[in-house]
Amino acid sequence: MTHQPPSAEPTRQLEDDKIIVTRWDFAPGAETGWHRHPHDYIVIPLVDGVMRLHTVEGFHESEVKVGISYRRLAGVEHNVINAGEGYFAFVEIELKASREEK
Repeated sequence: MTHQPPSAEPTRQLEDDKIIVTRWDFAPGAETGWHRHPHDYIVIPLVDGVMRLHTVEGFHESEVKVGISYRRLAGVEHNVINAGEGYFAFVEIELKASREEK
């Protein structure tokens, strides 16, 4: 029998014509599942943790610190995994293109 890792829990906090704000909560070992962002986005960690990013190119692990934000561009297919031993959470802000930018 194959071990199925727990799923991270997304909570959509806000969405309008400019942004999407989602809080992600991870138990140890939890993952988002494979997905691709249609928008550039910013991640704001709410606790210190170890994130493992799985892409088609392989795995990349990094320590993240509470309040130290980073950004990524749209389009990369990936799966985010809580590689730490404790609970982990972050807020993700996706930046929708304005009508003037299209």
